[in-house]
Amino acid sequence: MANHKSAEKRIRSNATKRLSNRYQAKSTRTVVKNLRTTTDKVEAEGLYKKVSSMLDKLAKKNIIHKKKAANQKSKLAKVVNKLGKPAEAAPKKAAKKAAAPKKAAAKKSAAKK
Repeated sequence: MANHKSAEKRIRSNATKRLSNRYQAKSTRTVVKNLRTTTDKVEAEGLYKKVSSMLDKLAKKNIIHKKKAANQKSKLAKVVNKLGKPAEAAPKKAAKKAAAPKKAAAKKSAAKK
């Protein structure tokens, strides 16, 4: 138990700040989850601005580390940018990967001869 008035006050103020920090962090996580589940590009861009601001504020107040905020913003930007892409980008990548082993096999057989 604290023996000084200032220590007792510090305990009270720490408890208040902890509740406030937990509330802000939890509401940010909720908005991040909403952004990840959004399928509309325009809505996602609006949410991204809001989330980016919230993450910056948490990092500024040392509730989360500034590099964690930067990493989360980067990943969320990728999610938002991916929403605008057409679905045909994935099959092209698969076709390139399938073609690459054939070339390697042809080179190996040519080297053996």
